[in-house]
Amino acid sequence: MSPTPGSHSNGSSLTAARRARELAALVDGRSVDVLVIGLGATGAGVALDAASRGLSVVAIDAHDLAFGTSRWSSKLIHGGLRYLASGQVSVAHESAVERGVLMSCTAPHLVRAQPFVMPLTPTTSHRNAALAGAGLLVGDLLRASARTARATLPGPRRLSAVETLRMAPGLRAQGLRGGLLSWDGQLADDARLVTAIARTAAAHSARILTRTRAVTVTGSGALVRDELTGEEVEVRARAVVNAAGVWAGQLVGDVRLRPSRGTHLVLRSESLSGLTAGMHIPIPGELSRFVLVLPQGDGRTYVGLTDEPIEGPIPDVPEAPETDIGFLLDVLGSTLDAPVRRRDVVGAFAGLRPLLDSAPTADGAQGSARTADISRRHAVLTSPDGVVTIVGGKLTTYRRMAQDAVDAAVAARGLAAAPCRTARLPLVGAAEPRTLAALAAPRRLVRRYGTEAPAVQALGAEDPGLLEPVVPGSTVTGAELLWAVRHEGALDEADLLDRRTRIGLVPADRTQALDAARSALAAG
Repeated sequence: MSPTPGSHSNGSSLTAARRARELAALVDGRSVDVLVIGLGATGAGVALDAASRGLSVVAIDAHDLAFGTSRWSSKLIHGGLRYLASGQVSVAHESAVERGVLMSCTAPHLVRAQPFVMPLTPTTSHRNAALAGAGLLVGDLLRASARTARATLPGPRRLSAVETLRMAPGLRAQGLRGGLLSWDGQLADDARLVTAIARTAAAHSARILTRTRAVTVTGSGALVRDELTGEEVEVRARAVVNAAGVWAGQLVGDVRLRPSRGTHLVLRSESLSGLTAGMHIPIPGELSRFVLVLPQGDGRTYVGLTDEPIEGPIPDVPEAPETDIGFLLDVLGSTLDAPVRRRDVVGAFAGLRPLLDSAPTADGAQGSARTADISRRHAVLTSPDGVVTIVGGKLTTYRRMAQDAVDAAVAARGLAAAPCRTARLPLVGAAEPRTLAALAAPRRLVRRYGTEAPAVQALGAEDPGLLEPVVPGSTVTGAELLWAVRHEGALDEADLLDRRTRIGLVPADRTQALDAARSALAAG
């Protein structure tokens, strides 16, 4: 693999000036081939897929890149083992294939192998331990069927109690029978993945327009509003793809969703001192659901996640309720020698999964199945007036979802397009492992920026202070904030602190970083 052509030097940079210029160009009234609504992982993926096939693309979002569900994930690129337990074999295989694509070709700088330990405690029966062990072996077969090399993802094995405690020292030793070791893909950051996808689309001439709201939508275009100026313009398009996630039903009335809330806790890493692997902690009474403990390598650890249905209006930013926080702490505490207290939770976040409600009751109401039981298979729906909507699915399979949506739009509208090529198209910053290893930049930057890491580090030549952390105890530097303004389309403090970096996941850190964010915006 060679570095992607979508580097900042040849058209991938997103800036305030580029946004203004491309938004102004829409007033000429010319039709584009594809209008994409939504710039989460799937929407950005649709923009990249369509643009890389030679189609003209405008992609809009009322807020920012990765504003919705795509930034609230567990930061995992997983092989779909959980879906085997519920008989969703094709979904599991698709996940394993897409995990391999990301780790081996399109984003090896952002996704790396992460070990996970499932502790075998007295609350885990021998039967459940045997079932879990068998499941991990089947998961390894999924890896092999997806042609992901063993060097990319090592195989599972049984751990002794001593080995388990070495990887997770905080576990309660009494009654511990050992553990089960498995491997999956860990994403450096989900919002960074979306940014890389969007920038790669921009390098293929897609117009990526944040703060641009779809006011009304039809199969032949949309009335859109610049949220910064209030100006409205009609965008004519030969095909329209609705990738608005949990808000998709607000754009197309016949799309019915059952959103599910997934909550995560944010802990300082010292709360689980010495943890060198992630953990799968079985939820009592459940065979295939776990609480995940996810070390981030940046001084933070995430603990998640819940699966609770929500009713009523969809909020722009979901809140993590105390009931979810208490549930996660209780499950985590069931395995630890010294439980984590509520005061140790320095942040929490919740995301809404856009699950398709495919099981209505006889009177037309929503189905009664738990959201945890609803298939994670994605669906492509075409409305009577021709809007193509893509819903369901998950972060890992965003690329395949985008491919299916563009295929449907091309077929429905008779567009002249080349075949999909995104399974072999590296994202901005991607390169082979040996190339990444040879870069003259800190490893932490390489894991977040890939081949662009030296350019981020070089901003320190303007001001050595840019290489210092913007918040004590954080790893994020001023150079990263400035890079986000100059190349990643960040327009305000929230873009910088809540999406281009994740400082904002800890409210206290966010407050301390505001001045640095404002300085970066002024210097950009």
